[in-house]
Order: sequence, then structure tokens, then C-alpha cells
Amino acid sequence: MKTNVGTIDRTIRVVVGLILLALVVVGPKTLWGLIGLVPLLTGLVGFCPLYRLIGLNTCPLDKP
Repeated sequence: MKTNVGTIDRTIRVVVGLILLALVVVGPKTLWGLIGLVPLLTGLVGFCPLYRLIGLNTCPLDKP
């Protein structure tokens, strides 16, 4: 797995994932908040399978 999620994208994913997971504990208390695991995990790992399928890469290029 090659990293394909950039720093800003990772930060946004982690924050959104935590907010969605908070819906399970506070707020409407529904299990739909567990969807937050997807952006949280992809943000922590730095790899998004959907980005790979569509050929998107938000990770900056390495300088030679």
C-alpha cells in the first residue's frame, strides 16, 4: 500500500471520522455514526482504496 492521502486530507478525514463517531455516543445515538470509522482509518493509515481506483493522489510528490 503506497500512501495516496496528503497531510491536509488526512487531517480532515481524522476530524470528520471523530465527529461521526461522536454521534454514536452523543447526539442522536444511532449506529450510523460508525461510518466514521472509514474516514478515520483511511486518515490514520494514509491510504484510500477509492483514491487508488479513480487514480487520485493528494500526497505531494517527492523531490528528486
